[in-house]
Amino acid sequence: MTTEKIVESPIDMEFREAGALTQAAVRLHMHDGTDFTAVGRSNRNPADPSQPRVGEEVAAARALRDLSEQLLDKAGVDIEETTHTPTRLSH
Repeated sequence: MTTEKIVESPIDMEFREAGALTQAAVRLHMHDGTDFTAVGRSNRNPADPSQPRVGEEVAAARALRDLSEQLLDKAGVDIEETTHTPTRLSH
């Protein structure tokens, strides 16, 4: 099966750290002009050793999960606008 690239929508991710708190911000600009922003956080237990990469991974996963929920919600709205039928997409 061959596929054709139709559009490209890169995801930008930025990390901020303050002490035990790590925050990831994710931004996605869709080709139709829709913008999504999602945030994920991780908070290291003070008794645990500092491992910034682990905090970034957890915060990134949470931000991407939030982004996926936003995309599913938007897709559901788009489907409803076309079909005029209530739609519920599983998260």
